[in-house]
Amino acid sequence: MENLVFSLNATLPIFALMVLGNVFRRLSLIDDKAASWMNKFVFKIALPVLVFEDLADQDFAGTWNGKFVAFCFLATSVSIVLIYLLSTVVIRDKSRRGEFMQGAYRSSAALLGIAFIRNIYGDSATGMGPLMILGSVPLYNVFAVIILTLTAEKDGDSEGMDKKALAKSTFKGIITNPIIIGIGAGLLFSLLKVPKPAVADKIISDIGALATPLGLMSMGATFDFRKAVKNVKPALLASFIKLFVLVAIFLPIAVRLGFAGEQIVAILVMLGSATTVSCYIMAKSMGHEGTLSSSIIMMTTFGCSFSLTFWLFVLRSFGVI
Repeated sequence: MENLVFSLNATLPIFALMVLGNVFRRLSLIDDKAASWMNKFVFKIALPVLVFEDLADQDFAGTWNGKFVAFCFLATSVSIVLIYLLSTVVIRDKSRRGEFMQGAYRSSAALLGIAFIRNIYGDSATGMGPLMILGSVPLYNVFAVIILTLTAEKDGDSEGMDKKALAKSTFKGIITNPIIIGIGAGLLFSLLKVPKPAVADKIISDIGALATPLGLMSMGATFDFRKAVKNVKPALLASFIKLFVLVAIFLPIAVRLGFAGEQIVAILVMLGSATTVSCYIMAKSMGHEGTLSSSIIMMTTFGCSFSLTFWLFVLRSFGVI
């Protein structure tokens, strides 16, 4: 019951902010122009700053575990490949395929991971959350840029783009993506132990704190229920993969490899937590409609409160945590 209450406290406020954004839209407090601005601000400023803040304050060198990071990296890579293969069979619309793929593999690792681990292990947590983030989040974002670039609706000029030009465009999209820049800067600050003045630290914290509420309300304000109904089948499939299938595949492998306790909880969050809000933000910012992404986020955000509690119960029953 404590795990259920924690999960609900962690995820229902996220769901509520989406609903609140939709309410504000119906009350004419947020229009299309305001929602577009909010989305752009979160993508280019607030979310990169939030990711930078999460990573810059972590002691990666002091808690390094190469085997654990390698598992997170490989599990994420294999997940993306498997979901790509499935998407080519079940999603015929190329533009929707990109949203389906990233919605099915991208977790709220940075947002929920550390909080979830600390709730269970308290101050005795040994840093597996940040290492899980290091092994998965950069891959999440790099592949998201590639996937969304290759599956975006093309205009007349880009339809005829050759493979070399497309590869160049995709590479440019990766290195100039604000979220990836935030990840790179955060890792650099962490590894070099660059001190941050108190004033700068406060400003960074305040800007980063805007990412989640603005992103969620923007998504809620632009959420179209009629379009969502048309996307319900792929959204349900992506949500089921996100909350159950990936965990069922990779968690037993992790246990067989000897991971336990905090490591397993970090892997569980990586594999089975709600789809991150940045899926919608990136999809909208890179030429996609965003309805399928927002549907997946809403379903997984509500569902993970119960699915994570179920998986924790299973792990405790088998004595893994």
